[in-house]
Amino acid sequence: MESSDIAGDLTTILVTEQQIHDKLEELAAQIDSDYEGKDLLLVGVLKGAVMVMADLSRAMKKHVSIDWMAVSSYGAGTKSSGVVQIRKDLDSDLTDRHVLIVEDIIDSGLTLSWLLDNFASRGAASIEVCALLRKPEAAKVEIDCKYVGFDIPTDFVVGYGLDFDERYRNLRDVAVLAPHVYA
Repeated sequence: MESSDIAGDLTTILVTEQQIHDKLEELAAQIDSDYEGKDLLLVGVLKGAVMVMADLSRAMKKHVSIDWMAVSSYGAGTKSSGVVQIRKDLDSDLTDRHVLIVEDIIDSGLTLSWLLDNFASRGAASIEVCALLRKPEAAKVEIDCKYVGFDIPTDFVVGYGLDFDERYRNLRDVAVLAPHVYA
């Protein structure tokens, strides 16, 4: 999976590349069915959702539009601060659009809750969430996530778009980062 310099930084593989691929195929089929006859806008949350967005959208059989938003509530830390900053706003008008927010992970839910409110204020016809990973025990706010890949423990994870200090995003699996890396 990883080169030897990365292997010592990881403790456990939680979700393999094949499991991710299979789950995204399954979610894509469900989304295609649920949005039959509707114009769907996928909104990826940068940077973490890049891998999920690419693979999910390629697995879909219907035409979709895509856009990106960059928000931050982490900085270089391992826990969300809850203070959301927009780093890159959408290029698309959300008025009367069916929007599916694509996330790599739902942790505290604070950032996503803010995004849902923000998108609702922009007049979207509908807003749903698709997240590859969710940490139910870390939730600080309740998020209605229609499409969830995997529920995982509260460990700090990296890979498949998830990072620590901009490293490990390119790993093909999702793995637990060893505490000595971020302690």
